[in-house]
Amino acid sequence: MRWFVASLCALLVALAIYVASALVSLGGLVEAARAGDGAGVLARTDTVRLRHSLVEQIVAGYLKQLGRDRPIKPLERALANTYGSTVADALIAKLLTQENLTRILNKGSIGPDGSAIANMPRLAELDTSKLAMLRRVSPVKLVELQVRLGDSADSGAVRMHFEGNGWKLSGIELPATAVQTLAQSLVDARERKG
Repeated sequence: MRWFVASLCALLVALAIYVASALVSLGGLVEAARAGDGAGVLARTDTVRLRHSLVEQIVAGYLKQLGRDRPIKPLERALANTYGSTVADALIAKLLTQENLTRILNKGSIGPDGSAIANMPRLAELDTSKLAMLRRVSPVKLVELQVRLGDSADSGAVRMHFEGNGWKLSGIELPATAVQTLAQSLVDARERKG
């Protein structure tokens, strides 16, 4: 019985350290965004994972705008990521610059070159020092956590992924309205090109 209680205590301590380390990393990202420290934001970001996260959402929204609203199968997802890389690459490349990513996290303003195509809740408004913050955290995978930015389920979220020596921003779950707006901007650009 003693070994069971000791194992349970060790598991709880490990879980507390796991979640606390994610919140400390998230706090560093929040502070870098508040300060407008683009280099600090990029240092705490896995840009490859973040890019894939945004491409997948925008391509799904783009396909929905084109009238192909249905679940995407795994093979189609792989093709959509390739297709999305060509369709949405310019937009994603502009969104993931040091300045734009910092602005998105600080002000919630999504768009290239200082424009605001869409908006989302601000990461900079999160107070990671309060225990109430734990209500916004949910596990996605063993090494990935999602943190909701607002009170509703569709208010947007960020994902933190543990790799190597710490947690990094690996995804931004955009609100549905922001995805629709960004997808519509791609449809409009496609129509302008003819």
